Amino acid sequence: MKRRNRKETNIRLDMGFITAGISTTLVLLLLGMVVFFVLIAHNLSVYVKENINFSVVVKDEMKEADILKLQQRLDKEPFVRQSEYISKKQALQEQSEAMGADPQEFLGYNPLKASIEIKLYSQYANADSIAVIEKAILKNANVHEVRYQQDLIELVNSNIRNISLLLLGLALLLTFISFALINNTIRLTIYAKRFLIHTMKLVGAGWDFIRRPFLLRNLKIGVLAALAADLILGVGAYWLVRYEPDLSVVVTPSVLVLVSLSVLAFGICITCLCAYLSINKFLRMKASTLYYI
Repeated sequence: MKRRNRKETNIRLDMGFITAGISTTLVLLLLGMVVFFVLIAHNLSVYVKENINFSVVVKDEMKEADILKLQQRLDKEPFVRQSEYISKKQALQEQSEAMGADPQEFLGYNPLKASIEIKLYSQYANADSIAVIEKAILKNANVHEVRYQQDLIELVNSNIRNISLLLLGLALLLTFISFALINNTIRLTIYAKRFLIHTMKLVGAGWDFIRRPFLLRNLKIGVLAALAADLILGVGAYWLVRYEPDLSVVVTPSVLVLVSLSVLAFGICITCLCAYLSINKFLRMKASTLYYI
């Protein structure tokens, strides 16, 4: 009979461990998805900013050798990520393909100018930085003008700012909700053992001694739940990139590593913290109070 009761007790304990693990995994999975989309949004914003064209149009009097020297000087600037020289002939060819007609045929000359197409680093792709860069480039007497889509740049930065604030607010909200859910799950598992905690106090066990097995148990739950959540997120990211290969630009290995580490760190910290707070609550209670909670 005693052996049967002991077996039933072990089954209940294992089921409590499994239930807490599943609940924690689902919460960490939700939190990991938010971190995943926040990092993807950041990579996407960098990708969009670094692919906005910034054209330095040179005067017709400038020789090609001098244009190439200017390109080399620009390549050394900290704001230039990539540059490409577009000759008058190449510019005419691209314009003819875009229009479906050759402007030189009815004008009698090539109206287009040579240019250096520049792609900036993302931190410089904003109106204030571009205004400073434009002013510096125009000091060169051989530069005719600097062309860029100011409205597009302002729109991109505005949308990115709004999306970032929205994702940040969502991340903070879900962090709070995750803490509350995991805390309630762990508190219920410790609540079921409140009389055991009190018995250990009566026989003279110290608080650290009583806390240790509970903390280790919940540390194990946090690690296993985080690994399970990371596995699900990793498989999801793999199928996402396989379905749409272009997403590999934003779904990078560094994103997956950061998400995995964030989920693992949060899983360990939150489970141990919640267990510590819940155990202390029951350790402070008197025997008479345990029957009324």
